[in-house]
Amino acid sequence: MLKITTIVGARPQFVKASRLSAALKAAGIRENILHTGQHYHDRLSRIFFRELKLKKPTLNLGIGSMAHGQQTAAMLAKLESCLIRNRPDGVLVYGDTNSTLAGALAAAKLQIPMIHIEAGLRSYNRTMPEEINRIVTDQLATLLFAPTRLAVSNLKKEGIRSGVHFSGDVMADSLQHFLPIAMKQSAIQKRFRAIHHKYQLLTLHRPSNADDLSRLKKILWIIEKSGVPTVFPVHPRTQKIISKIRGKRSNVIFFIPPVGYLDMLVLQKNAVRILTDSGGIQKEAYLLKVPCITIRSETEWKETTQHGWNQVVGRNLDNLVRFLSRPAKPGKWLPYYGNGKASTKIAKTIRHFFKI
Repeated sequence: MLKITTIVGARPQFVKASRLSAALKAAGIRENILHTGQHYHDRLSRIFFRELKLKKPTLNLGIGSMAHGQQTAAMLAKLESCLIRNRPDGVLVYGDTNSTLAGALAAAKLQIPMIHIEAGLRSYNRTMPEEINRIVTDQLATLLFAPTRLAVSNLKKEGIRSGVHFSGDVMADSLQHFLPIAMKQSAIQKRFRAIHHKYQLLTLHRPSNADDLSRLKKILWIIEKSGVPTVFPVHPRTQKIISKIRGKRSNVIFFIPPVGYLDMLVLQKNAVRILTDSGGIQKEAYLLKVPCITIRSETEWKETTQHGWNQVVGRNLDNLVRFLSRPAKPGKWLPYYGNGKASTKIAKTIRHFFKI
């Protein structure tokens, strides 16, 4: 039986793995999941395995939070040992985290074919660690599954043509599968019933926002001044900074702990607008047809900016004031991310590549 080792470590990767792991099993492929421990907080890790009914990791490396280089090195050392012991036929990685890069490097050095899910994304901002991780992983990958036609084009521009497949997006698969479940099971809509479809949803976690005290303070001040009720599930790393700058209790911003995937889907679905610096949430907003404001200088999901669905703030926060005061009226919506069958297509392609 074909053996694949899947390496995950962060919340978005658990979501992406939920449907693909099921498709791999259905295709007769044996999968072992290695969790690096990059996200270790219960609300960012264990709850996702429970809610998504994702197979428990064969091993959790317990790496935890560190500086980028130190974290990647620690992951690489442990992953290399695991792969030498188990010697899978292929290694599968998702997205653009340090777990992705460490898995790609470990597989490449051991000459194990490496599969990259969500290949070809580019923000063209190399100050972002994620951009470096994407570029290096794509250069090392044997099979590259691009979620959009633009991602395929990006790879061609870099001379990467062999092993590239347009698959559609596995997160679209997950959303399509879990949204009806979330709408039935999530209790969070009861909590915000009074402002149902009248609130905006906020998420912030990137260093460019969360680690810049004055910028974070200004973002929250602008949102407060907008007067629009705002639900803000606070990432643990952002919470440490917010605790230093929060003054009186806000009547506009509802600060809540991180939520699981099902609750997050409901919060997104029922929001009038989403404000975020997350790549995955930009895309989920588009899939849910909810207008989005991206509080970053650029986006790797450029399709979402077509027809006004996603507005990118840039460095100048005056743009955030402008976007909030003049709500977007999005136009045409196109199915850039596939039809919800990306996982099946990927599993079949992997089987074909390994000739089983």
